[in-house]
Amino acid sequence: MTHHSSNNNNNQSNKNQNNNSQVLSETHEVFNQLHPLENQNIYTQDTALQEAVARNGGSWANEELSQFGKLTGSSDVIEWGFLANKHKPSFKTHDRFGRRVDQVDFHPSYHHLMQQSIEHGLHSSPWTHPQSGAHVARAAKTYMQSQVEAGHGCPITMTFACTPTFLKQPNVAKEWLPKIHSTHYDPSNKPYFEKSGLTIGMGMTEKQGGSDVRANTTRATPVAQPGPGELYQLVGHKWFLSAPMCDGFLVLAQAEGGLSCFLVPRWQPDGTRNPLHVQQLKDKMGNVSNASSEVEFRGAVAWLIGDEGRGVANILEMVALTRFDCMIGSSAGMRQAVSQIIHHAQHRSVFGNTLIDQPLMQNVLADLALESEAAMSLSFRMARALDNMATDEHEALLLRIGTAVGKYWICKRTPAHAYEAMECIGGAAVMEDCIMPRLYREAPINAIWEGSGNVQCLDVLRAIQKSPKTLDALLHELNSAHGKNSDFDLAFNQANNMLKDLSSFESQGRIIVEKLATLLQASVLINAGNEMVSDLFCAARLNPDAGNLFGTIPTQNINKFNLKDYISRASL
Repeated sequence: MTHHSSNNNNNQSNKNQNNNSQVLSETHEVFNQLHPLENQNIYTQDTALQEAVARNGGSWANEELSQFGKLTGSSDVIEWGFLANKHKPSFKTHDRFGRRVDQVDFHPSYHHLMQQSIEHGLHSSPWTHPQSGAHVARAAKTYMQSQVEAGHGCPITMTFACTPTFLKQPNVAKEWLPKIHSTHYDPSNKPYFEKSGLTIGMGMTEKQGGSDVRANTTRATPVAQPGPGELYQLVGHKWFLSAPMCDGFLVLAQAEGGLSCFLVPRWQPDGTRNPLHVQQLKDKMGNVSNASSEVEFRGAVAWLIGDEGRGVANILEMVALTRFDCMIGSSAGMRQAVSQIIHHAQHRSVFGNTLIDQPLMQNVLADLALESEAAMSLSFRMARALDNMATDEHEALLLRIGTAVGKYWICKRTPAHAYEAMECIGGAAVMEDCIMPRLYREAPINAIWEGSGNVQCLDVLRAIQKSPKTLDALLHELNSAHGKNSDFDLAFNQANNMLKDLSSFESQGRIIVEKLATLLQASVLINAGNEMVSDLFCAARLNPDAGNLFGTIPTQNINKFNLKDYISRASL
């Protein structure tokens, strides 16, 4: 019996030790953490976006946009964005038999994103289905898709933007545009005439010139006779050719008549490979899912688009639309950041309260949300101008100057916005398994591409000098909001005085364009009719008492409105 009792005691002792070990191994319970922001409808849950679509003429597309919002907010599509950036494109010059192939390979997730964009018409819908609000509806889809992943948007944007330039050369447009506008995505590397869907890239930049494209040295020689629509051979290089897997590229080269625009196909009309040789892919800090390259033209054949010597004017019609998409893309990056930080603040507690209930955090969150809404609202105002430019001179003139102003300011504000948003989340925001580092690396891209800050400011000056009516159109647009907000009126009067003498524009261009940009954003918000939004924005951007950093909305406006109400408006 004693021996039996001893065994029982030993068993109990072992059991207690096992229980203690289990308790000790459970170091903590996971709490005060949130779940990923996914499986949301990023259209129906975005009040500001729905309002912008409605006031700019795109309400007819609400059902379609709602379906797309559900799709782009799904966990599967969000995962594609992560995978496309984790697995960068790879490149090989030759196959194993020694044949030149210039092949760029992508992770399947990249192709999924491309297919989704093309099947939903992000590359062509305003051209294939022109109607009132067509550009607005397409901008809304682009805005939502870009929140998921920005890199694949580069070839989508260039394919969208190429149509006006192609239309300058009817024989080329007749053969190429039907396949460019197709909603079939075909990533295969084969001749354009064997494919049912085509994508278009662009190459303007050379080593020695950068933004000064007139310094380009690539030479173009007629194969037979010169002239629009004829074949030429190109010899030279491009330091930056975007999306080298595309089927054709609009490039600039020096012909006898001056700098001219050409369409360089990836394959020659006879079915042989065009000697457009990719030297390497660019190793970029951001936009890594998208392939960018250096190339050499070693007698590559190309069609002249338009007249010789008109290259800059002809390709700039494409560039104007890519700059518009830069506005949309940067606005989308801000929106994704705002969605993430508000979601975080709603579920994370510090010092006894949720972050969203902390007064200083409310100021920061509201200010970042204001920046996001103002950027998106101005972008959609330009989308409306795109829709109406053919029949309304004011809209055409406003689009000309407003795109340059908006591209400069929205893209310039995005990097600071991305950083401040990361700080709202804290240390977790620098971890590569969340989207914030990608937003931060992506943020400077649009500010640099398609014309950097100084180029955009000088473009504003060029527009005013070439056609003073553009400035009149901008002032008319701003004047529509005059008398509705005292901060706006004061800033508008100051800008008016500044614009009376443009002799110092080249050195003071950034100051002038910044003032015009914030006024233009404010006018859009004021005319939208939501006093809480417009008053808070004017206080944060135009009131002399506001600080230079985010989170400095003056006290009097905080007391006038409940910041948490505005933050709730901006949440998903």
